Amino acid sequence: MLVLTRKLNETIVINENIIVTVVEIRGDKVRLGIVAPKEVPVHRREVYDAIRRSANSTDEPDTTK
Repeated sequence: MLVLTRKLNETIVINENIIVTVVEIRGDKVRLGIVAPKEVPVHRREVYDAIRRSANSTDEPDTTK
């Protein structure tokens, strides 16, 4: 894992086409703005995990019949 330090309004560029900007710092919370191509999905981890669980549950055959 790469760990970077950024201040308010500073950015990180990933692969020339994804820009992550520190938009707000309030207490222990940091708000990030992300600019990425439409074909690149961007999700919070808990949403990503829910999508994966949902996809995996539809891939498994129904053995209760």
